[in-house]
Amino acid sequence: MVCQSGAMPRFEPFRGLRYNPDEAPIAQLIAPPYDVIGSAERVHLATRHAANAVLVELPEPDLQGGRDRYKVAADLFEMWQAEGIVLTDPVPCLYPYRMTDTAGRSSTGVLGALGLADPGEESDILPHEQTLPKPKSDRLDLLRATGANLSPIWGLSMSPGLTATFDPTDDEPVVDAFDDDGVRHQLWVLNDQDSIAAIAAAVAKAPVVIADGHHRYETARAYQAECREANGGQAGPHDLVLALIVELAEEQLTVGAIHRTITGLPEGFDLIGALSVQFDLVRAGAADDRTLGALADANSLALVTGGDAYLLLPHSATYEEAGNELDSSLIAAALSHLPPHESSHRHSLAEVMEAMAAGDAQAAFLLRPVTVSQIEEWAEARRRMPPKTTYFSPKPRTGMVFRSLDP
Repeated sequence: MVCQSGAMPRFEPFRGLRYNPDEAPIAQLIAPPYDVIGSAERVHLATRHAANAVLVELPEPDLQGGRDRYKVAADLFEMWQAEGIVLTDPVPCLYPYRMTDTAGRSSTGVLGALGLADPGEESDILPHEQTLPKPKSDRLDLLRATGANLSPIWGLSMSPGLTATFDPTDDEPVVDAFDDDGVRHQLWVLNDQDSIAAIAAAVAKAPVVIADGHHRYETARAYQAECREANGGQAGPHDLVLALIVELAEEQLTVGAIHRTITGLPEGFDLIGALSVQFDLVRAGAADDRTLGALADANSLALVTGGDAYLLLPHSATYEEAGNELDSSLIAAALSHLPPHESSHRHSLAEVMEAMAAGDAQAAFLLRPVTVSQIEEWAEARRRMPPKTTYFSPKPRTGMVFRSLDP
């Protein structure tokens, strides 16, 4: 039994805005989350279709027309609705959403409107990890301008059996598309009141842990406070945020590690010697595809440097300094003892190897992914994991459903 100390999570249907299927194949219109899109990919998406979601999620200013990027997004979003590119569902719905990766592993959740706690009230929407500083005004300015949640946060419900309250596969999906990574994205529309009530009741039974979208959640809270201050504290659509809710269960989640690479260490610095204070280092072999693949498959904490790979076995004092058993904390403790350097985050072994091969890193730390049980334990204790501890995949697409905040 999960103990609750805040307001029960509220999960409601809404009248979703969805792309008109006659406009274009949906694969030409959806986009990855804004915070994983690089400049080259943005150009690629923007030229794929004139109504690609990236154009409102990551807008660019209209210098000739004198419009800032937020006005551009607002005008575009309004035009898409006026011209029937985006259509509003006639009744409030929930939207079952399934992502299936190239290995056939699926994650099935539901898109809906997740309630925010009233300002000053303790909430059972729990941040999963600490966040690194990031400008929050950008997402807030975009929310103000468009009056819409353009992309969902991703929440993990600690309610056992949530998935069993819905089975979308009896009906044909309204969206069935593959993204550029080969991930299949399927969406259903659910307007059956009994099913909606069952899902809402299941979500309300236990806290929801934010997996992805911490900054969007904090932006929604800031916008809520603004609206409440302006309207005398009245409730409204600003009290909810678009969210994909997935059950916090092993079979529903793929959790990867976020590796670290470092550069900028002094020439000739003895990294192996320095790290031996915190770890026993065991050479695993040459840093080739075979060795690194074997280390990843064996779920090992490892170091790659100077063309070699090493197992890292933390000393007991290292655990004490880190304050917990997470690799992100262990490596942060070790890095704090090194000379000044720069550290970067890499979301896959392929990214690490590419950075090493290109000379963009002097060394790399291969971290182990946290387990679903660890996520649950930390959430139950209402503790936040360190920044960049987990990488959940696949990522929900922007443009599957938009949520307007207009009353």
